[in-house]
Amino acid sequence: MLVPARYARYVFTTIMSVYMVTIMTCVITLVNTGFDSGFFWRWLHSFYIAWPIAFVLILIGAPRLQAFAARLIKNPEPMKKENP
Repeated sequence: MLVPARYARYVFTTIMSVYMVTIMTCVITLVNTGFDSGFFWRWLHSFYIAWPIAFVLILIGAPRLQAFAARLIKNPEPMKKENP
């Protein structure tokens, strides 16, 4: 165990926000400005601005959205790993 269980919410929020912001800022920067020699720095600037916003939004919104999703599902069950 690397991180105590009491920090699980923050670990999840960090991983989810980095994952989403990395992909979204990369795609949006690529679509809007193209891929050239300055792409990495433009993308990094976008990431730097977007990540704290995404972190806070996920931290605040994820529990509420999970509860809302559970109400939309008839019999909410934990996700099970399917065997191939």
